[in-house]
Amino acid sequence: MSFRTAVLFDLDGTLVDTERDNVESVVLALRRWQVELDDAERHFVVGHSWNEIHAMLCRNHGLQVGMDEVIARAVEEKRQLLAHKGYQPLPGARAAVKRLGQRAALAVVSGASRVEVSEAIAGLGMLGDFQVLLGAEDYSKGKPDPEPYLTAMQLLAVQPSACIVVEDAEPGILAGRAAGAHVIAVRAANYLGYDQSAAHVVLDTLDGMTDELCDRLLGQSKSIALG
Repeated sequence: MSFRTAVLFDLDGTLVDTERDNVESVVLALRRWQVELDDAERHFVVGHSWNEIHAMLCRNHGLQVGMDEVIARAVEEKRQLLAHKGYQPLPGARAAVKRLGQRAALAVVSGASRVEVSEAIAGLGMLGDFQVLLGAEDYSKGKPDPEPYLTAMQLLAVQPSACIVVEDAEPGILAGRAAGAHVIAVRAANYLGYDQSAAHVVLDTLDGMTDELCDRLLGQSKSIALG
């Protein structure tokens, strides 16, 4: 099945309620190398890719451990954090993915590692719903650079103007805008209070991502305020 339009979802804080677990897993992993993150660095983890997080750690703490090793340790910490509660979809996520998959190609475009992306999507029971799953290893520059979303668009063979990006954090919103897509921001898991005003639409939950809204966005590029 081929589609002329696509919906590109961020993962953590957009489809699944794991933003706090992500930060905690990074904090716990770095203690192995006697690195303690301050509040600003913990904030930076939310919305940025492993590429930028690792660069920040090297810059701020002189970390001399490779990104792959840090990711592997953080993945183990996250598995322990999620061992009992599992992956919890955010409100409206499952219904939106199932419904939108009938009309558009779907991708996950995340700053998490490939293994984190695949484990989360599997944990949500959504592996069969997405044509493309992108993690931090699939591009060189993470959000707010447009490269992650442009990469997904290229893989799906869809033009930016025919794409809707769904995000929770400001870096991802800016990346989607820079890539030329229509951007929806979701408030549900924006616990850090990221500025979402650069999105074309801001919704409380994915329950508001109706077919009518998607048609309106894809039909024009003016800013719409909802919710």
